[in-house]
Amino acid sequence: MSLEVVLGAVAGVVLLGVIAVRVSVRLGLPSLLLYLAIGMLLGEAVLGLQFSDARLTENIGIAALVLILIEGGMTTRWETVRPALGIGIGLSTISVAVSIGVAGTALHYLLGLDWRVAFLWGAVLSSTDAAAVFSVLRGVGVSPRLAGALELESGMNDAPVVLAVILLASTEAITWVTPALVVYELLAGGLIGLALGFGGAWALRRAALPSTGLYPLATMAVCVLAFAGGQLLHASGLLATYVAALVLGNSRLPHRGGVVSFAEGTGWLAQIGLFVLLGLYSSPARLVDALVPALICAGVLLVLARPLSVVAAALPFRLPWREQAFLSWSGLRGAVPIVLALIALVEGAPGGERLVDVVFVLVVFLTLLQGTTLPWVARFLGVAKGSEPQEMGVDAAPLDELGASLLQVRIPVGSKLQGVYLRELRLPNGAMVSLVVRDEAAFTPDGETRLRERDQLLVVATASSRARAEERLRAVDRGGALVRWRDTSGGGRPDSSDPDPKARRPGTPGAPA
Repeated sequence: MSLEVVLGAVAGVVLLGVIAVRVSVRLGLPSLLLYLAIGMLLGEAVLGLQFSDARLTENIGIAALVLILIEGGMTTRWETVRPALGIGIGLSTISVAVSIGVAGTALHYLLGLDWRVAFLWGAVLSSTDAAAVFSVLRGVGVSPRLAGALELESGMNDAPVVLAVILLASTEAITWVTPALVVYELLAGGLIGLALGFGGAWALRRAALPSTGLYPLATMAVCVLAFAGGQLLHASGLLATYVAALVLGNSRLPHRGGVVSFAEGTGWLAQIGLFVLLGLYSSPARLVDALVPALICAGVLLVLARPLSVVAAALPFRLPWREQAFLSWSGLRGAVPIVLALIALVEGAPGGERLVDVVFVLVVFLTLLQGTTLPWVARFLGVAKGSEPQEMGVDAAPLDELGASLLQVRIPVGSKLQGVYLRELRLPNGAMVSLVVRDEAAFTPDGETRLRERDQLLVVATASSRARAEERLRAVDRGGALVRWRDTSGGGRPDSSDPDPKARRPGTPGAPA
């Protein structure tokens, strides 16, 4: 095909994918199902486009997973996942091992698979999907601990599962050295991600790039470099990618809002392209024969492997049974198991093509079953919460020649900045609110200006006061006007930025009586 036809087809598929997001929201269906349907529509059974290159599909799939993990790490807030760090690590390690063992044993007896092949199938089926979790879970409204645990699991469990699939798909003998090698690859991958994440954040904060559009590119490049560096050093590149993105996403980056938006856009593009490609690769004629074994595998996952693996991972943390039940039902599968099956096929595992077909059917079935019922299950188990106030957005643009920064602050709905007078902010010396944008109109504020939800503020701050100004704004966003009586961590000390809080005249909002 000519270049213009290829470009037009790609643009058309992307536009269909964007429309599919809107349609999926209206229908209550996960959008990945519509992407798969688009790929199958383009494929051999309908429009006749032939595509059967397993190795190319595997390589594109891994590249797409890197971009999806970057988006997941960049948009995951550390405040949300920190309380769930232990259970998240448990779900991505202990739970994976238990799931492989339980699923492999069950499939050995139910499907008559060889032991090594059965455990390979268990490994392929054990990984939850970052794209599915990030797109479905964030609309459910569960507690931060549950959401954080599932996001950490989906972001980190790809790494050990990929290692397990490669080991089980090869013909090499598994010895006592194998577990030590897996531990090394995971630890090394995590350290590489931390080093590049913190190093990249430090460099970006000090770089005055000539264009704002360069900051997202540089940030993405650091994360991709983490993947490449991890793979070249025989460590887990996927884990390095996610950790680097998590660090960068929670750092005070210049133009952070634009960086995160760019990561979200590339993540969506990766999801659309990957699922359409997987739909295109599939063969509907073979999927019929895979239906029965796929339903058996789904039953094993839902009834045995996932619940037992969650119980094993949650045992040290004494989670209530309702939360464990929700975690068990939230093991969403998506593109990752299909890519893992392709890895097994490319590595020459016995029955690799059959495994790909079974996993494809299983992903469609479980996504329909779990993705559409997850909000109802959360309400039934009593773990659904009311909508949480959104995080206050703060974007920073360095003014290099002036030795200052321009902070753009967006006040979200539910923020405790609502109703606070500008003088009550008491920003540190060297920082001031220079402009307020409200209802698409801009004006210069004074001390008696009262802030409202959805206001946008422009704050000019010197280099020495920027960090304290941002901390102050976030503290008032969380605690309201009375936060001036405490430090930003919520302790009982008066705020050091107020030299004499008792000297405020009575009668002013928040002043002592």
